[in-house]
Amino acid sequence: MKEALEQENASRDSKWPWTWLRMLSDQLHWSFVYSVISVYGICQGLACGVTEVASNFYWKDVQKLQPSQAQFYDGMTWIPWIVKPVWGLLTDVVPVRGYRRRPYFILAGAIGILSTLTLSLPSTLPITFAVVAMTLQSAGTAISDVTVDALVVQNSITHPSLSSDMQSLCSFCESIGGLVGYAISGLLVQKMGSQGVLGLLSIPSAVVFSVGVVLKETHIQEFSYNQVHEKFLQAGKSMWSALKCPEVWRPCLYMYLSLALSLDISVGMFYWYCDPTAGPKFSEGFIGLIYSIGSIGTLLAALLYQSKLKNHPFRSLLLWGQILTSMSGMLDLLFVLRLNLNLHIPDHLFGVIDSGITKFVGNLKWMPLMVLSCKLCPPGVEGTFFALLMSIDNAGFLSSSWAGGLLLHLLKVTREEFGNLWIAVLIRNVSRLLPLGFLFLVPNEDQNFVLLPPEIVVEISECVENNKQNDIELASCKEYSQIPVLVGEDSELVSLIQKT
Repeated sequence: MKEALEQENASRDSKWPWTWLRMLSDQLHWSFVYSVISVYGICQGLACGVTEVASNFYWKDVQKLQPSQAQFYDGMTWIPWIVKPVWGLLTDVVPVRGYRRRPYFILAGAIGILSTLTLSLPSTLPITFAVVAMTLQSAGTAISDVTVDALVVQNSITHPSLSSDMQSLCSFCESIGGLVGYAISGLLVQKMGSQGVLGLLSIPSAVVFSVGVVLKETHIQEFSYNQVHEKFLQAGKSMWSALKCPEVWRPCLYMYLSLALSLDISVGMFYWYCDPTAGPKFSEGFIGLIYSIGSIGTLLAALLYQSKLKNHPFRSLLLWGQILTSMSGMLDLLFVLRLNLNLHIPDHLFGVIDSGITKFVGNLKWMPLMVLSCKLCPPGVEGTFFALLMSIDNAGFLSSSWAGGLLLHLLKVTREEFGNLWIAVLIRNVSRLLPLGFLFLVPNEDQNFVLLPPEIVVEISECVENNKQNDIELASCKEYSQIPVLVGEDSELVSLIQKT
């Protein structure tokens, strides 16, 4: 077994990244790598990068909203991400025509195509219909995200030594896709307008649709839909068994607090970027460039994490992540007060530096949270439980967005008035230090440590075993001291045991 692991590690490190990608394709199948590239790279990276810029201009120029209003409506589009456990439960428990993942990719692509084409209609939609269309577009992305996350977590359980590699692949794809998306977003808005760009986003949705066509997945024979209700109850029981465990709910509480207490005032900053009097009056193209430079910072953070930080304890990484996040926010304060001009740094250069550093630090904080979430997922309901953890994070984002919008409203930051924006930035930066008081909730273990208690694994495995499917079998896992856990037939553990 040791020789097999050493050989795999050698192939992983040689001629990176091409051999690394080939190794992942060989171990996990090329269609899995394609699904990660399509969802994380094209849908969430490129498309979400374009969407962020285009939707900001849509709220500002087409719907004529105030910053606090735009922040509120933009927060509403997070609702499909909060109900991610519903999508996760469906993809885990309710197969369609014998498949658990493929139909949901097809559904996500279809929803995305219809909603984006609706937003591209020449006439201005009523605000209610616009919000519904934006929310449906977000729902399509959320469904595809939870489905590919289920694949990632499932493979993280069957191939535990590839867990960090899969998270790195997801982060690399999202960073590169975001880099391209942000780079072209401003130019596209200049040439096509925000509505035209939103219509163009039907192409990434079509790519997600194609994932459902080509994904390799075991067909489930003779599934009884009469037992769906019972399966929902069993999945809920398994999730509750894990969630009530202190080793699980304590990190979950920290993840929510760390995001909710970091107030989001990004829409107010965007309006200030575009203002010709109080702000630097950035053009559409340059705003896209600023965000694209931020994606480079995200990519560099992923590279640093993969090469230097993936074996460090969770608590120390999150400690420095929060501190650096607060410190990087001070760049916005210098910018809004125009102190960069006193330092003889032009607005355009300072905006690029600010975005790059902010995204770099933000991803350094985010990646250990993702790995921590994977480590908390029990086998058998991994898609649903990971979706639950991500919905907790998204509830934190929504709370942060609405609290930030309320802050902008209370400080009377409007489309034309930005005199108190620096106060909002200062309050936001201080709020980012508040999660440090809850850091004791995070386990002080390194990222290779098994966090789930053995008794929880046994309890959930027994529950899922009663309803296991044809592509799942029981194997003995030394990582849990010979406790039975659910793994796939092509799992790394089974293959290595056979080789030994």
